[in-house]
Amino acid sequence: MSGLRLFRTSTTNSAMAEVTPRLAEVEADVQSLVEAHMETLLGVRFLASEYSTGPVHGGRIDSLGLDENGSPVIVEYKRGVDAGVINQGLFYLSWLVDHRAEFEHLVRDRLGGTAASQVLWSGPRLICIAGDFTRYDVHAVREHRRSIDLVRYRLFGSDLLGLETVASVSGGTPVARRARRQAVARAAADVQGAPMMELANAVDEVLLGLGDGVNRVERKTYRAYQRLRNFACVCPPQRSKLLVYLKVDPKDVDLVPGFTRDVSGLGHHGTGDLEVQLRTPRDVERAQDLFRASYASA
Repeated sequence: MSGLRLFRTSTTNSAMAEVTPRLAEVEADVQSLVEAHMETLLGVRFLASEYSTGPVHGGRIDSLGLDENGSPVIVEYKRGVDAGVINQGLFYLSWLVDHRAEFEHLVRDRLGGTAASQVLWSGPRLICIAGDFTRYDVHAVREHRRSIDLVRYRLFGSDLLGLETVASVSGGTPVARRARRQAVARAAADVQGAPMMELANAVDEVLLGLGDGVNRVERKTYRAYQRLRNFACVCPPQRSKLLVYLKVDPKDVDLVPGFTRDVSGLGHHGTGDLEVQLRTPRDVERAQDLFRASYASA
């Protein structure tokens, strides 16, 4: 975003004017805009604003939410550059982990009992939205064992908002994540056989290799690949196929029976309206453009 230039053209392409990026007048303007459209912008269901952490802790969390995979989310905002935003957010994140029952009660009040029973405490997230970040901020988040996203914003004109992920780090150690992946792979091999295990591993490598900042989130019924928002969800292998759900509009795809399917409005595990059915390594190759399109949309 720091190097992005935006231009507005006339209907006849006879003129072109640059739309100058700007910061919000006050921090509250960014917060109110994001909170009003949090699910669209971040893939997070909004729960509460300026949430008090009580008289002992003595703080207020800017925004609380629940992401697509059921992970608790804290969002902190700064109008410009503020070296304290990450530490402040981590301070609140520690409080949140220590007050799980209180958070689940909030989820139950706002979203219902089913959502409260499915809160995923293995990966609570912190999203920091600010005018900019320093290289020291980017380095700092990579040293923490928490899920942290640094997001730069810019306002363009009177009706355009730009968001750019500057850094994204998933919680846990690389060894732990690798152990989980190997455990899932072994389970798939035991139940479905080596071919499906190899297919699942191939998809995992492709999705993780699409770019920096791809996080993997393990749920009982699917594995999500996240770039601020989910862009792919992979279900456990079936006997003869692997199902992947993508954030691609099925109307923009030439659907192929037995390979791609529109599941808009249909119940399924994970998120995304386009189902991709993979049976062979060749299918993984065929799906690469769809994987990239979904990654780009996130």
